[in-house]
Amino acid sequence: MTTPNPRPNNPGTPRPGVPLPGQHLPGAPGHSEPADPERIRAEVRELLAELATGTVGSGASGNDTAGTDLARRAHILEQAHEVLVQALATVDKI
Repeated sequence: MTTPNPRPNNPGTPRPGVPLPGQHLPGAPGHSEPADPERIRAEVRELLAELATGTVGSGASGNDTAGTDLARRAHILEQAHEVLVQALATVDKI
């Protein structure tokens, strides 16, 4: 009979970059809180409500005002998108 050789990757030995079973579950280290649908809806509604508050002025500097308003609206939409992306990332982990 031959002497068994130890396996290089023993079960239970974590390998770098490979998640351990259960790490995606709530309460695991590095896990963020699960997405609360009502909180997400409220955040997005609040951000989208800000879109309606800005008005574009008229006059000689109308182009500058329109450009500023467009940049503000783009920033608000980016924030709303980020809220949704973070929520989706949390849901994917569950």
